[in-house]
Amino acid sequence: MSTPTLNTHWIGGDAVAGSADTIDVLNPATGETVARVPSGTAADVDRAVAAATAALPHWTATGVEERAAVVRRISEGLRNRAEEIATTITAEMGAPITLSRHAQAVFPVEVAASVAALAAGFPWTEQIGNSLVVREPIGVVGAITPWNFPLQQIVSKLAPALLAGNTMVLKPSEIAPLTAGILAEVAAEAGLPAGVFNVVHGTGPVVGEAIAAHSGIDMVSFTGSTRVGRRISAIAAETVKRVALELGGKSANVILDDADLAQAVQLGVAMAFTNGGQVCGAWPRMLVPASRHDEIVELVVAAAAEYTVGDPADEATRIGPMASEAQRRRVDGYIERGIADGATLAFGGPGRPDGLPEGAYARPTIFANVAPDAVIAQEEIFGPVLTIIPYAGDDQAVEIANNTTYGLTGGVFGGEELAIARRLRTGQVDINGAPWNPLAPFGGYKQSGNGREFGRYGVEEFLETKSIQR
Repeated sequence: MSTPTLNTHWIGGDAVAGSADTIDVLNPATGETVARVPSGTAADVDRAVAAATAALPHWTATGVEERAAVVRRISEGLRNRAEEIATTITAEMGAPITLSRHAQAVFPVEVAASVAALAAGFPWTEQIGNSLVVREPIGVVGAITPWNFPLQQIVSKLAPALLAGNTMVLKPSEIAPLTAGILAEVAAEAGLPAGVFNVVHGTGPVVGEAIAAHSGIDMVSFTGSTRVGRRISAIAAETVKRVALELGGKSANVILDDADLAQAVQLGVAMAFTNGGQVCGAWPRMLVPASRHDEIVELVVAAAAEYTVGDPADEATRIGPMASEAQRRRVDGYIERGIADGATLAFGGPGRPDGLPEGAYARPTIFANVAPDAVIAQEEIFGPVLTIIPYAGDDQAVEIANNTTYGLTGGVFGGEELAIARRLRTGQVDINGAPWNPLAPFGGYKQSGNGREFGRYGVEEFLETKSIQR
């Protein structure tokens, strides 16, 4: 597989080598090094912030229509390099190539295009009595993004930030950093002025914390674990900067008694296993009527058997390796915990799948008869592990669904779906398999974070509000 040649920082419109220390980017299917990126320092962050600060006045003064045109050209540029993006993501974090082509490389294109289309109708100014309310860019944005959807998570921040007139310093995940280099090249070719978008590679404790603490950064937008989100919030509080957090999830798929079981199970398993379950908005808890528990377990096991685990470069593969060996061990530990705590192992189990003795592969696993307060039903596993939890009545289903520290997404299948959806303490609910909408707000309740992404809600995150009385 080809990987991009730009394995450097990108600061002030130029590729910058950084220090002699580097970070190996490993193919989780083989353990082989596919690239190296510089291990950034606080000094590299200083340089990137200086470049973003210098570029801010000109970019802010650029008309909204031109800013939208640049975002639109970025979308087109990403579309033109879609195959390179797909193969790169498969090589660096193990997403099956079919998923990389149809989702990992496509979603960023759609997100950027949808943001660009908002420019003309967005309420940049509003008259309220004798006050002119003006929405202005917040300034220099620090973005810290994860490895599971490496390009989409960047574009979901960059596109609205650019449209709003901000500049950005990005730290991509060191596990899957390579598409950030592709994006930097695409953005430059799209006419984005030097310094508006900067990339500093490195680790979270060094580069991420330097971004969160930097007095020259006006806002931090972070996607990742709740644990790291807490740390970023604490550091950022010292400079009272805005912090937007899209964090973990333990979302519930509530299957009601009158649901179309074939549809609910098929989509429910997909939402648990897609990308190897390494999705913050996954549905790792399936809540089912107690009277139909055994029937549904049989359907779920049959569906799970169709999820082929193997080489992510093979188009027949549906689940590739976990993104790293550390993540494989984490998933395996939770599977072992589920068994130890007495949940019924209906499918899969600990250890690597048969025929895959090497690589960061985990076995897709189904637990049945899971207690709502079990560790595997409460903590985010971030792997292909589905827990089936029986309930008695709609009220108990809602109680179980809401009984975690998270509240990011969820699903409801059945005839009283809207009433149930409105009772779920979560930022997004899909009813009977409704399609993804890139203009709808996405974000969490409780410890799944604060703030929203996508559509006009995502643009609003990157704006300050000023009132001018006349």
